[in-house]
This record gives sequence, C-alpha cells and structure tokens, in this order.
Amino acid sequence: MAGFKLSILVSAYLHLLLVSSMVSSGRHGHGLIGYGISMYNPLCAYACRDVLSSSTLNCSEHAHMHDGMVMKRMAMGSETVTSPACYAADDAFLNTLAYCISTHCHHVPIWHLEKYWSMNVAGKQPDQPPPKATYQKTLAGLTTTPTDILVAGEDLSHTMIVSDEDYQGSFNAQAVFEDMEHTNERYGIALLVSGAIIPIAFSLLRFLPFPTVLTTKFNCWFIDPPALGTRHKTPIAGLFHMPTRGQAIFIFYLIAINVILSSVGFKSRRPNSWYPTVLGTDGQTVSYVTNRAGVLSFANIPLLFLYAGRNNVLLWLTNWSHGTFLLLHRWVAWIATLQAILHSVIYLHIYVHDSTHASESKLAYWVWGVVATLCMSIMLPASILPIRKHLYEFFLAWHILLSIFVLVGCLWHILERFQHQWGYENWMYTAIAIWGFERFMRVARLARTGVKTARVTVIDDDYIRVNIEEISGSGHAFLYFPTLTWRVWENHPFSVASTVLPDDDQPGTLECDADVEKLGASSAGSDSDSRERWSRSPTKTKVGLTFLVRTKGGITGQLRKHISLPVLVESAYGPHEDLSQYSLLICIAGGVGITACVPYLRAHPGATKLFWGARSRSIIDAMARSLTGVEQETYVGKRMNITDVLHRELVGSVASVAVLVSGPSEMADEVRYVLGELGRQQKGIKVKLLEEAFSW
Repeated sequence: MAGFKLSILVSAYLHLLLVSSMVSSGRHGHGLIGYGISMYNPLCAYACRDVLSSSTLNCSEHAHMHDGMVMKRMAMGSETVTSPACYAADDAFLNTLAYCISTHCHHVPIWHLEKYWSMNVAGKQPDQPPPKATYQKTLAGLTTTPTDILVAGEDLSHTMIVSDEDYQGSFNAQAVFEDMEHTNERYGIALLVSGAIIPIAFSLLRFLPFPTVLTTKFNCWFIDPPALGTRHKTPIAGLFHMPTRGQAIFIFYLIAINVILSSVGFKSRRPNSWYPTVLGTDGQTVSYVTNRAGVLSFANIPLLFLYAGRNNVLLWLTNWSHGTFLLLHRWVAWIATLQAILHSVIYLHIYVHDSTHASESKLAYWVWGVVATLCMSIMLPASILPIRKHLYEFFLAWHILLSIFVLVGCLWHILERFQHQWGYENWMYTAIAIWGFERFMRVARLARTGVKTARVTVIDDDYIRVNIEEISGSGHAFLYFPTLTWRVWENHPFSVASTVLPDDDQPGTLECDADVEKLGASSAGSDSDSRERWSRSPTKTKVGLTFLVRTKGGITGQLRKHISLPVLVESAYGPHEDLSQYSLLICIAGGVGITACVPYLRAHPGATKLFWGARSRSIIDAMARSLTGVEQETYVGKRMNITDVLHRELVGSVASVAVLVSGPSEMADEVRYVLGELGRQQKGIKVKLLEEAFSW
C-alpha cells in the first residue's frame, strides 16, 4: 500500500512537472478533439505507456537544462532524458510495454495495436525512429512471464509487470481528461452553431401565416419595447443603449448558455495518477474548469467577429439589423473576455501555488496568452459609447489593431504550447476566415464600382447634397474620400436618397399644390402643419446616387469646401425589407433621416404618408423631386407631435400599417413607445415597426 501511494505521488509529481513545462510537440491533428482528433486511442495502450514514461531506462542520459530536451525524468534525485531512439530500442521498455498491452487490451484488434505501436512507442514526433520490432514480434520474444512489479517512477532495467494500481490511475486520468476535452469542444461547437442558427430560425418565423393582429400584440409585448424604461436608441447615462425586449431575450440566452456550459458536465475518477487523492478532487475539477473557460472563450471569438461585420452572412439570411448584431457583438466580447480572464487567473494561481510561475512566465506560449488576454481586457473599456461616438476613427483604428493582437496572441498561445496536435488553433482559423471574408467583400464592392467623382452642392448651413454618377445601388453605402485625409481607409455610412440624377444636376423647377400662406407659415416655423403633394416638371435623368449629408466636423465638414472630388463607393448594403403586404406605409423622418425613407416611399405598392420634421426649408426643397406624388406633412423648425400623428392614423384603422422611423434617437424612441402602447391597448390594430438608423 505504501508502494502504491509512493507511485501515485511520483506519477503526480511528474505529471505536474510536465504540465508546468507546458510545451509539447507531436504530429499534426486535423479537426478538433473528438471530431477527427483522438488523444488516447486505444486508451489501454496509452495507459501502459503513460506509466512507463516516468521510469528511467538503461539508455536514458543525465540531462542538463536546455531547450532541446525531449522529456524530463526524475531518478534518484537527478534529472534524466529518454530520447525517442532510446524508447525504440530498449528491450526492457519494449517487453514491459508489450506485456502490459497484451494484459489489458484484449478487446482491441491486433491491427490497431500494431498501428499504435509503430506510431507511439518512441513518442509522438512525425520523424521519430520506429521501434526495432513490431508489437507481435516483441510479445513473441517473451519466453518467460515477468514476475517483478514496477512502481511508477522506478528504474526499468528488465522486463516487469505494470501494477494494476498504476495502470488504473493512468487509465482513469487519460480517460477523464480526453472526455473533458471532447466535452469542451462539443460545447464550443454548440455555442458557435446556436449563435448563428437561432437568429436564422427566428427570422424564418416571419414566413409563417400568423394573424397580423396576433403578430402585432406579440411584437408590442415581447419584441419591440425597450427591456427597461422607454429609451432604446437614446443612450442611458450616455454610456450604453438599452436593448429591446427581443434583443434582451437573445442576450439572456447567450449569457445563460455560456454560464451553463461553463458549469456542467465535469467528471472525476479515482484513482487518478495526474491528480492524486492527497491533492484533493478540487485540483482535478479546477483544471477542467479553466480548460473549459479557455475553449469557450475561443469558441466565442468567431461569433463576435461574425456579428461585427457589415458583410455578415446572417444579415443576408435573417431580418435582423446590423445594429442588433453590433449590440450582440459587444455582449459576446464581454463574455469571451471574462472567460479568457478566468482561464488566465486560474492558471496563474496554479503556477504560483506550484512555484513554477517564474520559469513558466518566460515561455513564449505564456507571453502570447498574456498579450491576448490583456488586449481583450483593454478593448472593453476602450470601446464604451462615448469613445465610439466622439473618437470613432481613432476607436476603429485601435480596435482593429488590438483585434489583430488578440487573434495572433491566441493563435501563437496554442501553437507554442501544443503546435498543431489538438486542433485548438482551428477556432482562430475560423475567426480569421470570417474576418478575411468580410474584408474581401469590402474590397470586392469597392473594385466593382471603381473610383468615381462626387459632386457636392451646398443646400444650406446644415446640409449638403452629394451626387455620384454612373453607379447604382440602394439602402446605404460607405463612402471613402481619400483626398480629404491621410487616413485613406476612413469611410462613413450614408443612406441612398435617390438612384437617379437630373442631367443638369440642378434643383429644377418645383411645383407645389400646397396653400402658399400655409407653406409660408410652415417655413417660418409656426404651429401650422404643411400638407403638401409635390410634383415636378419632367426632367431628363441619368443613373447615379444622391446622398444628403448633415455637415458637422471631420470629413463631412471638409466636404462643404469642395465642388467635386474623387470618391470610392462601397455599396450596396441594407436591402430593404419587403413591406408590400401592408396596405399603408407611414414614414416618420427627422432631418436627413428622410434619405432612408425615400426608397420605401417610392417602391411601396399601397398608400404612403410621410411625416417629416426638418430644421430648415432648404432640405425639403432639395428632396422635392424624390418625393413626387407622396402625401406628406412637414414640420419646419418645430417639433412634431408624434403621439398625435400616430393616434390619428392608427386608432380605429382596420388597415395593416407599416411604420418606418428614421431620425434622431429621441424621435425613434418616441415612435417605438407610442406604437407599443397602441399595440398593447388597442384591439384589432395591425402595425409593424421598422427603424432605420446607424448604430455606434
């Protein structure tokens, strides 16, 4: 019994010594553990080999600490090295291993044992020498049955029997460890796949023939309102946006699934040569917990890259907005970062406790792990809303730079630790592929349009119009003005206001059937509404894009100083949602938010109404051609009473109505709140809310 305890302690010490060196090499694996990669198969043979690996052989050499050592062993207080060539040729080792395998691997086919023997007896390297004899020949060479029992860690000078206690301890250790690693990968796959599949599945529900009244009630109770309070687009305390209830449900799922998968499915088994009883079961479980946190953090990284991209395939497969995915990106980033910190802190505690931190922290895998965790931790506070909003270009630059360091750090953390043995690096390759696809699509969109000329027309002190000829598109586009800044990569999103241009590029002659006195009162900012139906004398047109821009500082401010300049157009994004099933489309716009409404107004087959608030008359005049034939109310220099507008149009209506809002955050939140109240309180109302807005 005393010998068994000693063997367990020696084996455990050796395992911790090997783990503390935390650098291993071996053949390349393909896939993930449990999905193309097997760690210990056949397990019985690996268990035999694991017990013998702690013994000094006749051909082992005394080691000096150097980078090229193959494996450290403790024998009589001195460190020794056993080379692959030594393992492949030592008779005592080969005979003892063959006898152990024959004793414990009755259920394994001979061909499988021979394959294991040829590939793993000398070690795990791809270029190691083969054993001097096959498994069957080695076993046949045993003329007598060994009688001496080997205690793990003792010298192996002749053929011996591996004790049942040592064998079982190694068998349990490897069986549970591989099971835990397989579980980690399975949970990581479930996390990544569900994060992509669930949005698609929920989006497909819109094709089911639910009654419109029922859909309205459901959306007004569970999807559209803010999770708490009345503000969604307006920042809370200037720091963050309150998610809608629908967004909050999915965010709750992401948090819950990560917490659950980080907390369940752990196993332990005794005896265990890697975690002996004297160290406690907690040591075994803690090791599994920190590995789980690391794998789940890796699995979340491709997901957060997927959510961040504007060429996100989920935008093509769902009706979720880019703003929603950006919100999810930020939440997944928090989750992945906390998991990375947990993984790092627990391992730091283990190495400090084992007094190996001083040497371990100098290794490359450790340094790269610190780089990745530190960059992820810095990105969180450096990405808060005030920074994104007021220092967006600088935020974007360092965000991309730190993201590169995260990917490189995580990748080299794995490659320096395991090389390509266990497939952990595939999580990073997946993230790199997603990001690479995103960047490739941006370049492809730019290459498709080439360099164009933007012609700038000043509308008033607040607004300008940008026309770009010989290009088509819809939704919104990202415009690059490389001659305005040394940051040639800088781009800004703008909604497409029109897809045709007048040949003379002039405002043209406006014809309006509105009452002149009412028009004048509205322009003067009185309390009167302006109900107008614009028309225009026929004008020759050509293909092109029109953008209305409210100038502030930065690039938009510089545009006012130019008449024409080169532009790169990355388009088109944000295909419009089909609203043809709704008999009435109501658009509520504020300022340049009108540009997101125009394509809907022009394409809708049913009735349309526009309610538009603007600072000045100039922008209304500039958009007159695009709004020909649209019934509209304009509010110049005064606040629109959104509650009155929506009550007037919806209460008592039997029509199905789509309400599109595009404007300031406060306007969007008020429309959302009023529609929610009407949908919950009014019977028979049939309404859908659609919000068009850029999200920081």
